[in-house]
Amino acid sequence: MAEFKILHDRPVCIGCAACTAVAPETWEMNADGKADIKGCKEEGSNQVLEVNELGNNQQAAEVCPVNCIHIFQKDKKII
Repeated sequence: MAEFKILHDRPVCIGCAACTAVAPETWEMNADGKADIKGCKEEGSNQVLEVNELGNNQQAAEVCPVNCIHIFQKDKKII
């Protein structure tokens, strides 16, 4: 089981691309103007990626102006 879970509440995303600027290894912009997590699983309208290392994803969550990126560590929300 991965140490961290990154959850992207995609319907809330405004497409500002801040996440792609700070963590391009994980985030990319979709043709519809919203961000996507590369290699994620879909859970309803959310995108989920489980990782052992956060890399720049904590910063991506912190710079998101609409707070649609959430990070959990062992089921405890840290962002």
